[in-house]
Amino acid sequence: MAKNYFMDEVVKLKQVIQEASRLREYSSEEIAELIDRKLNERIEWAKNNEPDLYWYYQRLSFKEKNTLKYTITESVEGLGILGKIITDEDITEVMINGYDKIFIEKKGKLMRMEEQFEDEKELTRIVQRFVSSMDRTVDASNPIVDARLEDGSRVHVVFPPVALNGVTVTIRRFSKKPMTIENLLEHGSITLEVADFLEKLVKSGHNIFVCGGTGSGKTTFLNALSNFIPPRERVITIEDSAELQIKNIPNIVRMETKKANSKEANEITIRDLIKASLRMRPDRIIVGEVRGEEALDMLQAMNTGHDGSLSTGHANSPEGMLSRLETMVLTGSADLPLEAIRQQIASAVDYIVHLSRLRDFSRKCVEITEVVGYRNGRIELNPIYKFEEDEKTTLDKVSGRLHRTENKIMNQDKFILSGIYDFMEDKNGRKLKGKA
Repeated sequence: MAKNYFMDEVVKLKQVIQEASRLREYSSEEIAELIDRKLNERIEWAKNNEPDLYWYYQRLSFKEKNTLKYTITESVEGLGILGKIITDEDITEVMINGYDKIFIEKKGKLMRMEEQFEDEKELTRIVQRFVSSMDRTVDASNPIVDARLEDGSRVHVVFPPVALNGVTVTIRRFSKKPMTIENLLEHGSITLEVADFLEKLVKSGHNIFVCGGTGSGKTTFLNALSNFIPPRERVITIEDSAELQIKNIPNIVRMETKKANSKEANEITIRDLIKASLRMRPDRIIVGEVRGEEALDMLQAMNTGHDGSLSTGHANSPEGMLSRLETMVLTGSADLPLEAIRQQIASAVDYIVHLSRLRDFSRKCVEITEVVGYRNGRIELNPIYKFEEDEKTTLDKVSGRLHRTENKIMNQDKFILSGIYDFMEDKNGRKLKGKA
């Protein structure tokens, strides 16, 4: 059928139901009964007056009819289309750019939804109700709000006059199941050999930065890495919005920043939390993302006995991550000489794992690089694994894998101290096992 009746019927039935007397006094059960009754009346009317519409209703499956009822219910007393979106576990990203432009990422693919809100007024009402459920307020005088759903999903809302296209909502969804290395292997993000190498890095207490662009899967990868941390250790996690799902560590403390508001002027930053964590006797500190002056505190923590600490940062290459760290440290300590900053970075960070979202939208680990040290005014890097495309790759589909480079691992002390030396090359020239 050329015409899609779904949203038309939602709007018409919503109007009919909202005209019902004492609707605000109805219970949820009474509203459900009212929707059933009005829907049946609508079908009966269509039978006698609009054959195409009646044919549409006759072709609806049981599931499709329930979806229609649910959408009408949400429009009347809930979150409308937004409610439908946030209950779909396959949707990982939501981008609402005004009432008539809704984009979602579902199963790794970005698409525009056919459905839309009735008008900007309905979108405003629904978003304000949605935000108030998270104990936040958004309006023209307070137009930008960050919040978090109970499942850890991040919510960012921008209202006019700041948002020129109308109310804008961005939601980053997270799976209820923690990401594991096994999942990364299934998705082809890494190889079995690389998984084994990463496990040895984490267990031997190497400090690791995971870098990549927006949407490259940094937090997901960090979560998978943290599953390698021995359960006997004490771990402190520090995040802007709590996203990490670390399940195998009994002795864990999770901390989240707090923004200042009109009632409580105090703001608790990542820098504050890193300083506080040092007084909690952590074995490892995990910072969800370093993006500012707290970088210096993180580096100092890595340099003062908290081996095995993990963090992420925005950068498009390992070299870019080093430059970003330099810039971030300078924002909080402009008087520090660049040489001192580079020495601090080189002695704190052991490995940089670079992730990328490729042209076919797949997320892959594309490089694992050892930070060798500081020499002749620069930080030396030693690529250990690099992603290479193979003959099966096309413009639309990337095919390839991480390959071990010919470079030897330069710093072996942490491996040896941890008793992990079976794959290294010792002074007597024992060969690398599996080129790891």
